[in-house]
Amino acid sequence: MLNTKSINIPKPTRYQNAAIDYYMGLTNSSYLHYGYWEPLPTQGEELTITRLRVAQEAYTAKLLSFIPEKIKTVLDVGCGIGGNAVYLCDRGFTVEGLAPDALQQERFVKNTNGQVPFYLTRFEDFHTLNSYDLILLSESSQYIASFDLAQGAARLLGSGGYLLLADMMRYNAEYQKGIFSNCHVASELQTALEQSGFQLIKTEDISTHIAPTIDLCVNNFRTFGLTTVKYIADVVAIAVPPLHALGQWAFKRWLEKSIVEGLAARAIFESHLCYSIQLWQLSKKV
Repeated sequence: MLNTKSINIPKPTRYQNAAIDYYMGLTNSSYLHYGYWEPLPTQGEELTITRLRVAQEAYTAKLLSFIPEKIKTVLDVGCGIGGNAVYLCDRGFTVEGLAPDALQQERFVKNTNGQVPFYLTRFEDFHTLNSYDLILLSESSQYIASFDLAQGAARLLGSGGYLLLADMMRYNAEYQKGIFSNCHVASELQTALEQSGFQLIKTEDISTHIAPTIDLCVNNFRTFGLTTVKYIADVVAIAVPPLHALGQWAFKRWLEKSIVEGLAARAIFESHLCYSIQLWQLSKKV
């Protein structure tokens, strides 16, 4: 089940991966997800990394509230670095993790003390004799095509099994280019799941509860990231003017648009996307 072949990663997904690396460095947390801010911050209230970590714990508790009783086995697809897996294991679930990223594998094994099986593979390429009660995709559905997600989940779940999705989704299908454009169009994902035999059991839009994390990341990048870049540019301009001129050209040619878009992430999210938790059940086979 080990698959280390090269994977062609679309540019929007690569942007998302870069954001994940930034997020990991920013939070130093065992969770990669956006968190669930409750209560919501008031206008002008300071957003801190400490509060984000509380929100991340609350998010996993929120996921747990969607899991039906009598669920025992969970396949955590796109399991990140193990935060959700540890949380579920501590509450009696039997969990296995899956992701195609060797760096995440290393962190996952460390954070789970090697007690949770990890499969280094894409979901589309994963084959096993095991059957699961529930498949969890926490902010990982966007990396899998709708049809492959639906068919793969149906193949791996037992009769009457559950699929728990939590992710950003595009409600505006016209939004096709940009930092969040790899997220599924909600209606298209729904169609794929229904055609594969899934029925929507429960759903909740938690957009307002994850949005403060976007603000926190953007604010920190604006305050520390851009300030540091400007300082380095100023030093280079003094020490090596030709290199500074080349850097300015490269910035405007390749980076400026992406940075401007990143700083507008909250507005883009609110205009084109939502964040939804969805519990689906596979039709019981007769």
